[in-house]
Amino acid sequence: MQKKILFPLICCLPLLLAGCATSPPKDSSNICEIFYEKRDWYDAASDMKDKWGVPIHVPMAMMYQESSFRHDALPPRDYVFFGLIPWGRISSAYGYSQAKTPTWQDYVRETGNGWASREDFDDAMDFMGWFISKTHKINGVSKWDAYAQYLNYHEGWGGYKRKTYNQKAWLKKVAGRVKERSQRYAGQLKSCQEDLDKSWLWRMIFG
Repeated sequence: MQKKILFPLICCLPLLLAGCATSPPKDSSNICEIFYEKRDWYDAASDMKDKWGVPIHVPMAMMYQESSFRHDALPPRDYVFFGLIPWGRISSAYGYSQAKTPTWQDYVRETGNGWASREDFDDAMDFMGWFISKTHKINGVSKWDAYAQYLNYHEGWGGYKRKTYNQKAWLKKVAGRVKERSQRYAGQLKSCQEDLDKSWLWRMIFG
């Protein structure tokens, strides 16, 4: 009898786990709609802003570009033998922020956030706040400059100093799109941030 009950539970476990995975926002074009749908994301973004002094709209625009807000996003596959055989991934980037493994390890070591996961939105947002803040310290880039911040994010601090992006016209175009989305998110957030803050306070007091 116990085996009969246990078997369907085991079979259903993958489906239950899949149902627990966080899906991307229904409307990623509007930051207000994103935060109204996912209230805990706004809490995480606000905590990041308070901790690192980074405006919310910048990492949100960068995250959209990197993963489209997918928790398990992976970079494209690499191919060998004239592009016919898949052979791993082109980089170790993973998760919401598409953080590469060595950079993520630096973040964990410097912040002491040993339980951090690249699949967790709160951790990914904190990581991006940390990276943007370090970019400001290392390369003097404003935390509000989504264009230059994204170039640092893609090329690394050393690559940005060497201006490697100048050989990548496509990357500059992408950085331009990140800047445009960042500006759009900033304008949208002004219209709903007060309401989101009230909602957060209300939830904190009244549960």
